[in-house]
Amino acid sequence: MSFLKRLTTRNVGTADRIIRTLPSIAFAFVWATGAVTGTALIVFGVILAMLLFTAITSRCSIYAMFGIGTCPLQNSEPR
Repeated sequence: MSFLKRLTTRNVGTADRIIRTLPSIAFAFVWATGAVTGTALIVFGVILAMLLFTAITSRCSIYAMFGIGTCPLQNSEPR
């Protein structure tokens, strides 16, 4: 499978998507209360935005580079 094909194939399963989404939601509440500010806010915000993006799209480029997949549909052939 080509690298471009691996990057565009879903490789994040449901449990993995939930695990990626929960910290993003928790961070939104922490940010709303003003408990995190400054550089920490930016660093955690960027990291958790990337996690949320991969959860929404079901595609993780790091998983693709290493050939990892937690999505059960990745092994099925299209009909």
